Amino acid sequence: MIEVEVHQQLRAFLREQGKPYWSHHLTMARLVARALRLGRSALMQTDALSRYHGRYRLSYLVPVLMWQGPVVLVATEAVQQRLLMVEIPQLRTCIQTSKAIRTGDRIPSADFQGLLLTTPEAWLSDRLYQQRRFPEGLPTIFDGVDDLEAWAFDQLTTHIQPADWDELMLACPSHTEAIRDARVQLTSSIFQRPANPYECCLLELFEQKVLAALFQDLHAQESQSQDPQSQDSHRSAPEAEAQALPTVWERFGRALQLDHQLLWADISRRQGQFTLHCGPVSVSTELASLWSQQSVILIGGALDVDAEATVYRQRLGLDDLTCLKFTPDRQDELIQLYLPERMPMPNTPEFQWALIREMHSLLRVSSGMNGLTVLLVDDVPLKAQVGSALASEFGSRVQVERTCLDDNGVLVAGWEFWRQHQSVLPAPHLLAIATLPIPSLENPLVAGRVAYYKKLRQDWFRLYLLPEALSELQRAIAPVRDHQGIVALLDSRVVHRNYGQQVLNALHPVARLNYLEPNLFSQSNYSILD
Repeated sequence: MIEVEVHQQLRAFLREQGKPYWSHHLTMARLVARALRLGRSALMQTDALSRYHGRYRLSYLVPVLMWQGPVVLVATEAVQQRLLMVEIPQLRTCIQTSKAIRTGDRIPSADFQGLLLTTPEAWLSDRLYQQRRFPEGLPTIFDGVDDLEAWAFDQLTTHIQPADWDELMLACPSHTEAIRDARVQLTSSIFQRPANPYECCLLELFEQKVLAALFQDLHAQESQSQDPQSQDSHRSAPEAEAQALPTVWERFGRALQLDHQLLWADISRRQGQFTLHCGPVSVSTELASLWSQQSVILIGGALDVDAEATVYRQRLGLDDLTCLKFTPDRQDELIQLYLPERMPMPNTPEFQWALIREMHSLLRVSSGMNGLTVLLVDDVPLKAQVGSALASEFGSRVQVERTCLDDNGVLVAGWEFWRQHQSVLPAPHLLAIATLPIPSLENPLVAGRVAYYKKLRQDWFRLYLLPEALSELQRAIAPVRDHQGIVALLDSRVVHRNYGQQVLNALHPVARLNYLEPNLFSQSNYSILD
């Protein structure tokens, strides 16, 4: 069977390389080979560090290259380049295979038997909008499904840019006045909203009615232009064609008719412009019908604390499939966790000064260690205040959201900045977390999703906010695991809230530090958490 051949080939390759590799390579390779042979879907959770480095990729590449039939591999362009330039050439020096490898947004030919690398955007747009560029029944592997929900949401969201209003007026000249009036009403209403750090707002009922009335008027005109009995039926074909709605407006109008949609505007106050967006609150319904069209192997890192990935599967519309979760290596991925128990709660006035005191203590204790220190603070005013307070004592080595840092630098940043730049910055020896990355209800999009869960009478914290926070947290600390660095978690909710144990479980393997002292980075001052 292919499982045996894959095991033998991969084991020989790993021995020949003589390098430390992921400890679950052989197990995962056999499972991928079995899934290909049986045509059964599977969901595999590696761990945050393996996802960060991509060390697991050999495990699916070997069975894919040895499989006799065609396979589609869905991955970002960055991952594709890594596979094409590094992993696949390495494997081909050891594994004799003539399997063709192509990249693109469609199957090259009906008789293609090779490996096709495509992007999530290309695959999802094909499946969601029935473009038929990928035949049904082709085994498909998704690499990096931590972001699958975001990818799907982007594909299902339609946008009206400022320039699209002008295009609509050109396409529907007989309704120029109505289009201009609707735009003026929306501009006036949206710009009366108070400013917020997220520079966006959900559309209120009045604004939704303005859009609904505009589309009703436009669709009435379109129906009239298509009616051969109408008084305008004498118009020439070019004139009738000019009255058709632009594609983006047609798609936006269809989205408005669907249930459970988020309708919001991004606001650019300086330019006096706004962009409209309409997307589903949950992508599970749209995705549920896709998974039965072919067998899929979904591979990600920190998907769910539960081995069965119950919450993750519910949010992605995944039903019956094999679920596996590989445990992290305690010896190689252990981090030291400093968790002070007497920190004020984050929503109290005392928290800011307590946070600054803890950071002073951490920086003084670790002053003899070379390496980057990172403090994650998502609150924008607090981030600036803490950065200024630390810079007043530690000087220019403290930078707020900058990538040009000293060897012994201190970076104060938000979660989004760290997510975007952690792959190019040195792995920190100390990562301090001011508060858990629980999405803020002050964000209009978060508030809209929470309202959706409340309407369905579902546990919006357990099904939405907490999974988002745990996924973000595990990604953020992945670089620290490289050299068993220290994570200082300064959010006392981990100690005092009932979900604190789930947070600690997501951080495993960890070693708990009891207190701060000069030998903070030694191996003798912590106790293992079970």
